[in-house]
Amino acid sequence: MEKTKVLVGLASCGIAAGANKVYDKLKALQNIENLDIEIKKTGCIGMCYREPLVELIDETGSYLYGEVNEEKAVEIFDKHLKQGEPVKEYIVKSDLFENEDDSFWNGQVKIALRNCGVIDPENIQEYEDAKGYEAIRKILQGEISQEKVIQTVLDSGIRGRGGGGFPTGMKWKFAYNSKAEQKYIICNADEGDPGAFMDRSLLEGDPHAVIEGLTIGAYAIGASEGVIYCRAEYPLAIKRLNIAIEQAEKKGYLGKDIMGVKGFNFNLYVKEGAGAFVCGEETALMASIEGERGMPRKRPPFPAEAGLWGKPSNINNVETFANIPYVLLNGAESFSKYGTEKSKGTKVFALTGKINHGGSVEVPMGISIRDIIFKLGGGITGGKKFKAVQLGGPSGGCIPEHLADTIVDYDSVNATGAIMGSGGMVVMDETTCMVDIARFFLDFTRKESCGKCTFCRVGTKRMLEILTRITEGEGQEGDIEKLEELAYQIKDNTLCGLGQTAPNPVLTTIKYFRHEYEAHIKDKKCPAKNCKKLLTYTVNPDKCTGCTVCAKNCPVNAIDGGRKEVHNIRQDACIQCGMCYSKCKFDAIVLS
Repeated sequence: MEKTKVLVGLASCGIAAGANKVYDKLKALQNIENLDIEIKKTGCIGMCYREPLVELIDETGSYLYGEVNEEKAVEIFDKHLKQGEPVKEYIVKSDLFENEDDSFWNGQVKIALRNCGVIDPENIQEYEDAKGYEAIRKILQGEISQEKVIQTVLDSGIRGRGGGGFPTGMKWKFAYNSKAEQKYIICNADEGDPGAFMDRSLLEGDPHAVIEGLTIGAYAIGASEGVIYCRAEYPLAIKRLNIAIEQAEKKGYLGKDIMGVKGFNFNLYVKEGAGAFVCGEETALMASIEGERGMPRKRPPFPAEAGLWGKPSNINNVETFANIPYVLLNGAESFSKYGTEKSKGTKVFALTGKINHGGSVEVPMGISIRDIIFKLGGGITGGKKFKAVQLGGPSGGCIPEHLADTIVDYDSVNATGAIMGSGGMVVMDETTCMVDIARFFLDFTRKESCGKCTFCRVGTKRMLEILTRITEGEGQEGDIEKLEELAYQIKDNTLCGLGQTAPNPVLTTIKYFRHEYEAHIKDKKCPAKNCKKLLTYTVNPDKCTGCTVCAKNCPVNAIDGGRKEVHNIRQDACIQCGMCYSKCKFDAIVLS
């Protein structure tokens, strides 16, 4: 009989929720009791909203405990590990009985995330036990040609998971056809979208899958050098990547004459980025690796012809590389059987915002946005109405509720005005102001613009000024038309994809929520009651008890009235801070 295993989720989400203390407590109890069990670290299983997570696997089955603190850890240890009695009230998933959280898992298909939350990411043996490095072994020992590897990737239909959705096999073919003694392969791990954490979860939970994918790609295109460009804000991911690279080198999966194949040499290292959003664009990324300022370059020549250091190069993102070992080990059909005609396989999404089940999910292409949000994501927090979802980050767009049945594939999402992007889904409810959301994302892209293109550098600034005016009640007739004109000028005249897509949040919110812009401009009202300078606070005399709590908490003394008297808010003095509204226990403050 195998030892009972206890897996503690120690990715960034788990650590932030206190998982290190839980892990230490369980290890201390094991030492005291001298219990013959295995307690180990693992990555994120995706259920971030239930962190810290502890999975217990024994001869009877698997039990995933959620929201575990030190006290609960002691109870689980005493009852389940020592006495064999599961603590059912803390279990969020089990093979043996149904649970209210089961909907989070229904419909998921784990390919890229197959090992996350399952193996110890710092232990190469566990990756090998999960069929890790068998794909590269199959290729090298079977003497499968570079052309055959590329064809398998083409046949799988996998498209780049970083945003553009370009066919991965085609990209590899271009790099393979470029004749040069020196070639590079690069992993783009510069995940910079607000609300996105798919790549971080993969790197923290299964770094060897990314390394194996890179090694297969290097063999296919003939590269001898590889770089993982990861932003420095991901210290745990970088730590685990470096550990994994060192382990792979010792095992002969990296370095010279890999797995005994003479002439196949591949060296890999991690380059830490400073966190510039523009470095997610491949030519800016390469400039940063070279020590230059991260700014896009003109194309052609494309990276496949002249990329890093002027040599033929290939760039894919983390999720793309994580899928590659699975495809090569199991065949193209194992991947292409999922998805739609033009969008094969699965896609990882990060669910954030006004959603009950925040975390990462992996679903087959072709699932609807509504099913992701309401079935896996558990619907909207507080029972509020679903309003829109921002898909594709600052380069994406806002998809409204009436288009929630749009299926997840590249063409269908593009048709809405948004893009698939790397997979961030920011969910919004009825309290979200769409004008302010457009302002938020444009403020981000304006700050992150590298400044090379005048239309991006100046155009986004002018758009932001207009949006700010609108949200502050100073919008003017014609502002919407000015925003649209500037948006199309930026889209048509900037150099890189990030500049070209920067106006998308503005264009999609105007397209689907024009009435909110008009309300801000014409009526000087925010329909979502979100924009502070457009709000009015008054007192309902029928509900006011004269308790004076609102007056005592008003920072500018704008509320008149004595004890047990109906109060009054002087509008000329009110700064719309909302303190009276939040403090009143009798719902006497009216927000309009």
